[in-house]
Amino acid sequence: MGSDTAATGGARAEESLLLTPGPTPVPDEVREALARPMLNHRGPEFASVYRRVLEGLREPLGVGAEGAVVVFPGSGTGGFEAAVVNLFSPGERVLVLVMGFFGERFAACAKDLGLQVETIEVAWGEAVSPEAVAERLLADVERPESERIRGVLVTHNETSTGAALDLAGVAAAMARVKGHGALLVADSVSGAGGMPVRMADWGVDAVLTASQKAFMVPPGLSILALGPRAKAAASRSRMPRHYWDVRPYLEGWERAITPYTPAVSLFFALEAALARLAREGWENVFARHLRLAAGVRAAGRALGLPPLASDEVASPTVTALRLPEGLDGARLRAELAEREGVVVADGLGPLAGRVIRVSHMGAVGEAELERGIRALARTLVRLGLPADEAAAVRAARAAWAR
Repeated sequence: MGSDTAATGGARAEESLLLTPGPTPVPDEVREALARPMLNHRGPEFASVYRRVLEGLREPLGVGAEGAVVVFPGSGTGGFEAAVVNLFSPGERVLVLVMGFFGERFAACAKDLGLQVETIEVAWGEAVSPEAVAERLLADVERPESERIRGVLVTHNETSTGAALDLAGVAAAMARVKGHGALLVADSVSGAGGMPVRMADWGVDAVLTASQKAFMVPPGLSILALGPRAKAAASRSRMPRHYWDVRPYLEGWERAITPYTPAVSLFFALEAALARLAREGWENVFARHLRLAAGVRAAGRALGLPPLASDEVASPTVTALRLPEGLDGARLRAELAEREGVVVADGLGPLAGRVIRVSHMGAVGEAELERGIRALARTLVRLGLPADEAAAVRAARAAWAR
């Protein structure tokens, strides 16, 4: 198969290959943008960069004409807090869909900030169904208006398990519940940029993401997109907030002024990354991620490491592969890194040591993933497990060809 390296700016062959689901490899032109000379963040040159970044984020996030994008210096978890403190008021009730580690984190964030939290939980590796959300909201309509759920907080792409939520289906199911006005807030930290997010078309009120996943930029930028209902909610929220307050960002948008010092070099990098992805074409980007995911999943099965998530809910950006009983996951990852120069991630929470997580998002292509598959097969053999390197590569290539 041909390499996607030229198209995606994948890692150089002589480098260690980073296949973790964040941070992900940074393409050369994005690295070069990081090295640009510093400039006055209150001057016209940065204002132009700022505008291009905000406009460039609108398409992959599906922000409609009435929506807005806010970029904070921070991590994806900072986006959790920004969403909660801007969209809700103390004591309000929210429903959190928990599909894994990051769903649990979203719920903990909301609880720590003084919201009443209810959950719908499924086994790790599964996805919450839209019907389950609709049923919970239908029951909630029977409560007095003052006691109803004000927001549904969801994980669009659960990085810990490789399972993706049907976000469009959840939005449609919520819209069918008449008389209920809960906001739909999506954590798409490992989804946005690698899979479709169509906020305005689907009816999603807010989406949070970050720079270090499919957007191919180092960690440090927390991105929050707001639809019209979310902007209205931010104007009436009674939560204490200062650093995470979106209102001064929204007020300064027309003049391209940030309320505090922005992460200037990371804006240079994100501008370069967005330009690269736009040249590829966003629909092509999404199709590429789906194709790469299929190859990793096929190779995993060929190696006796089946994916944790079923094909029906498989993530386009990250795959968790189950490890056989008795295999030391820490030793496997150490061998991969030290002997092969390939870095994958451990499982989180109850999956620690039981899965490895392989990223296929951002600046990786078929060549990089084939290198990772071959290295994984050789490592399994060294650890005493039967693994057919050639069969795994054939399975991946066949999936990529389809």
